[in-house]
Amino acid sequence: MLTENVFVDTGAWVALADIDDTYHKQASAIYPSLLRQYKALLTTNLVIAESYILILKGLGHKAAAQFLDGISASTRIIKVYSTEDLEREAEGILKRYADHDFSYTDAVSFAVMKKYKGKKAFSFDAHFAVMQFIKIPEMK
Repeated sequence: MLTENVFVDTGAWVALADIDDTYHKQASAIYPSLLRQYKALLTTNLVIAESYILILKGLGHKAAAQFLDGISASTRIIKVYSTEDLEREAEGILKRYADHDFSYTDAVSFAVMKKYKGKKAFSFDAHFAVMQFIKIPEMK
């Protein structure tokens, strides 16, 4: 029985959508195994917003709309909405880690992972490793 969740970050969603992305092959190879190994894929509305605009700018409206349709159609993707409590936690992270260039979306993602006791993130962003989360794929 699958019990653990994995967080999916912007870079992973964009890499899956864009065949010209540096990480596309790697992301496409990893994604099916995530669906087999994890109960659910967690992401946030902020990550989806970032992903949408990057896909829109890079690939156009049709690809961006397909991305949103795919998120909405999946029963395995859980979209966590940013709340006042999550944002307060995120702002605390940004203050504590002032020596890092975390985005607000990153910080909310970290707060979500903490709240849902997530340990792993499908991400190409080294910030997740800085926060002691296990990155998939692992950093070399």
